[in-house]
Amino acid sequence: MSLDLYVDVVKTLIESFKPEKLILGGHSMGGVVIQEYYFRYPKDLSALILSATGARMRVSHIIFDSIKPDYQKYLNSLGKGTFFRKASKQLIENAVLEASQIDPDVTYRDFKICDAFDTLDKTNSIDVPCVIICGKYDQLTPVKYSQFFHDKIKNSELYIIDKAGHGVMLEKPKEVNKAIERFIANHL
Repeated sequence: MSLDLYVDVVKTLIESFKPEKLILGGHSMGGVVIQEYYFRYPKDLSALILSATGARMRVSHIIFDSIKPDYQKYLNSLGKGTFFRKASKQLIENAVLEASQIDPDVTYRDFKICDAFDTLDKTNSIDVPCVIICGKYDQLTPVKYSQFFHDKIKNSELYIIDKAGHGVMLEKPKEVNKAIERFIANHL
């Protein structure tokens, strides 16, 4: 598993569809993948949707220290680290169940990919319209990460969604979808 592999898979999928206009959206690590895709293939893209992600994605040693020795402990911590404090129990349980289907080694390597990612010096070269979405209470990729994108990317819109954390698209799907729809109507 590597960032190169993820980008290559996305490129292969896109080539199989041959879209007229391409908008890539990515949440968290997905945002890392689509940024890297943009830097390799900027002419392919019409726009980017950057959700709860950053140009640098340092990962806490607490996450690394919990995954391998006790994956269940890591999974149990997802509710507190991923969602706004008032997120529904059902939402958290569904997210934990989904995450539990991923092999711990894959999760660990994905976090390693995020931790090594750093394109702070290239962000201002992004030259396609971008919508930037984040939860106001995101603890993993705080609002300052999204504000950085908005400050550096000329043609961008920033939406900070209240009462949402890192799982903003799960916590506030209507608000996220409205932001994306508004962005597409304004820019494409």
